[in-house]
Amino acid sequence: MPKIQDMTTWNLAEQVMQPVYIRLIDNLRKQLEQSDWKGTYEEFSKWAEEVSDETKARIALLQSELETASPEATTEIQATLAQLPSPYPGYALHLAQGDRQVTVDLWDLCYQICFRDYDSDLGVSRLDDGSPGTQAEVDRTLFEADTGEVDWNALDQKTQAIVAQVFANLPG
Repeated sequence: MPKIQDMTTWNLAEQVMQPVYIRLIDNLRKQLEQSDWKGTYEEFSKWAEEVSDETKARIALLQSELETASPEATTEIQATLAQLPSPYPGYALHLAQGDRQVTVDLWDLCYQICFRDYDSDLGVSRLDDGSPGTQAEVDRTLFEADTGEVDWNALDQKTQAIVAQVFANLPG
């Protein structure tokens, strides 16, 4: 997850993230049509790193208890679940060609498009000297300078470049 430390960055990221995701999926589809790779998409639950296995197990148990709980117990279980962390959706593209298989994290690609010089491992943008910064910085070239609206051409160009890089780095 990107490290975002201020509301301005958060608001800009929210403004561009949906268009980024839509453009990403469309460009991946186009690239798949032109390649020998086959792709399948998967949606899964992703937990924040700090959520322990014990907490995940407790949540799973409570969710299974909901299926057979009385109305009174259901209210109590839902109140308990509301106090616990919940996963966020993860999306992956599984690529296959013969015996070769590669999985691509779609959120990570979105972050690479949305943020300037995004370092996936650290969740921050790289500074001009290449060292890691303290937060992810929205790529302001994705916005029209005069209106602040999404610059669709810039968004398409960056998305196409990221998708081309994915396919260029596929094994053999």
